[in-house]
Amino acid sequence: MASSISLTRYLVEKQRQHGHIPAQLRLLIEVVARACKRISISVNKGALGDVLGTAGSENVQGEVQKKLDVISNEVLIEANEWGGHLAAMASEEMDSIHVVPHRYPQGEYLLLFDPLDGSSNIDVNVSIGTIFSVLRKVGHSRGVSEEDFLQPGKQQAAAGYCIYGPQTTLVLTVGDGVAMFTLDREQGSWTLIQEDVQIPHDTKEFAINMSNVRHWAPPVKRYIDECLAGKEGPRGKDFNMRWVASMVADVHRILTRGGIFMYPWDKREPDKAGKLRLMYEANPMAFIVEQAGGMATNGQQRIMDIQPEKLHQRVSVMLGSKNEVERVTGYHQSPTA
Repeated sequence: MASSISLTRYLVEKQRQHGHIPAQLRLLIEVVARACKRISISVNKGALGDVLGTAGSENVQGEVQKKLDVISNEVLIEANEWGGHLAAMASEEMDSIHVVPHRYPQGEYLLLFDPLDGSSNIDVNVSIGTIFSVLRKVGHSRGVSEEDFLQPGKQQAAAGYCIYGPQTTLVLTVGDGVAMFTLDREQGSWTLIQEDVQIPHDTKEFAINMSNVRHWAPPVKRYIDECLAGKEGPRGKDFNMRWVASMVADVHRILTRGGIFMYPWDKREPDKAGKLRLMYEANPMAFIVEQAGGMATNGQQRIMDIQPEKLHQRVSVMLGSKNEVERVTGYHQSPTA
């Protein structure tokens, strides 16, 4: 039964029977999963652990850091730097890359992460999460630079997220479908609850911040207006809107029952391509969504085909149920059609 399969067993079988992951990648995923357990404990303690509120600092994007942002970032670094599976790490919360110290062996992988996505929801007890992406170090030189990380998302070796909600759930892909694991707190282990997760191609739900409607580009407004028109409109069906303001929570809902998530470019900051980070949020989520039969674009092209130019690059994001993402992408590509 699926309920008896642990994360370790799942990964070992992927390595041994199917050849999808080498030993170093298996170890890396297990270490990240253990770090997520530690973060989950801190999140669950809340005020009892003195982890709520701000840390009195800002990250590289100029955003005020929460205490849990800093704690989660430190947990992931400390857990991963000594195992010999990584060459370097990059985080949404750090200005530049963190190279594995010379006192530890250096592996062949690169780890990128958003240590605590949706941290504005921490103090109000809404689901938040950790997002991670794994790349192979392309060059054979001993040194590591920021340039090594600037690979398109299609070159990811693995990606996943952990959502800290009513259950703590780990969602993972190694390029062979999507699997979900729930943390059994009594046993302290991750247990497989679903394999081959599939997003329905059609949906009646969309997730977008409606307060920005006046700032949207015409293709986005056209798409949402059609959804809001309901059965009497051109779509011929009623839509519901959902918006948690935590990408992990919104994407997890889409993986569970379908939908489309949109965080598009808007006129508030016209010089920025979007709000979300390509390397820490958009690429790993696009990999997961595509592996589940969905689609992810920036309105013009597949997100995982974008060639990154900088570590903290931003991007417009539209992902989820394939037919809906195709529709709104088509509106961007032929806005007068």
